[in-house]
Amino acid sequence: MSEDFLPIKGYDHIEFYVGNAKQAAHFYDKTFGFKPVAKLGLETGCRDRASYIMQQGKVRFVFTTAYTPDHEAARHCALHGDGVKAIALEVADVDRAVKEVKDRGATILKPPTALEDENGTLITAEIKYAGDTVFRFVQRRNYRGAFAPGYEPIEAIGSDPVGFAAIDHIVTNVGLGEMTYWAQWYERVMGFSQLTHFTDDDISTEYSALMSKVMENGSGKCKFPINEPAEGKKKSQIEEYLDYYYGPGVQHIAVNTANIYDTVTELRRRDVDFLRIPDTYYEYMKRRIGEVGEDWDRLQKLGILIDQDDDGYLLQIFTSPVQDRPTLFFEVIQRHGSRGFGLGNFKALFVSIEEEQAKRGNL
Repeated sequence: MSEDFLPIKGYDHIEFYVGNAKQAAHFYDKTFGFKPVAKLGLETGCRDRASYIMQQGKVRFVFTTAYTPDHEAARHCALHGDGVKAIALEVADVDRAVKEVKDRGATILKPPTALEDENGTLITAEIKYAGDTVFRFVQRRNYRGAFAPGYEPIEAIGSDPVGFAAIDHIVTNVGLGEMTYWAQWYERVMGFSQLTHFTDDDISTEYSALMSKVMENGSGKCKFPINEPAEGKKKSQIEEYLDYYYGPGVQHIAVNTANIYDTVTELRRRDVDFLRIPDTYYEYMKRRIGEVGEDWDRLQKLGILIDQDDDGYLLQIFTSPVQDRPTLFFEVIQRHGSRGFGLGNFKALFVSIEEEQAKRGNL
């Protein structure tokens, strides 16, 4: 087995560029149960942008908005709408990480940069990924502050958490013919390997289809499915995303929970919209999977999907897009041994998504 030349400790944070960071932070607090923990902005001496750090379990989101129209966050939002700008990975040594990926062909956008304050030193760097999305390497071992130099802690109670524990995987949509390029990029530049591959025979309906490759790092902590559209009679969900995001980008973020029933019940109480699966799905899955110790009536009532593979089973559900453009959405997932991604649910999910597309006039 080859050496893992890019050892990753895990996901550090995900930074979103948004039109109004204060309102985004409020939404993710009141709706998804993220607690405000730190802020950067005019009050902290930053003159070009405001950022809010939101935390739940091991999931950390950063919402950034621009103060000026020429800031990259303003340009990003003008083109893409609200969306993910940076996927941050924690590493032990940023300098080494950048050297390794640069030697393998990565485009370095920001070289290793040390930021210091009374809480220590934080080192970061960025490399180019698909579209305008970047990977950010973060070295935290010598930093003890709330998030990063320049940020001040927020003393806020926040809403009750909904049970999000950690990021499970992050999915990127790319254009037709680009999936294999990015899978090979992950292998060559990041040292990832392919966990699984789905063809258009696996993920298709009468009208549309997609293909997907799932890449993971050496430890298996970080997983990145890559989707591309496939030929179909009508426009696929991937094409719709690319049309409205104006290029490749993060399609959805999957978060783990230890109790998906309680999590989804609370999210529904807070008016989160989920994709609705036809009731016939549950009769089919009962016959396909059999008894797994779950409450089928409760699964059906909450709209939770179930799938099984050789390693176990999983429960999952998908939100509708969380902004006006039909782009970014979230997945809530609870794993019982399964390392898969719900292949048995893809067809039912696709039909549901197509129904939503039809309402928007985009199928």
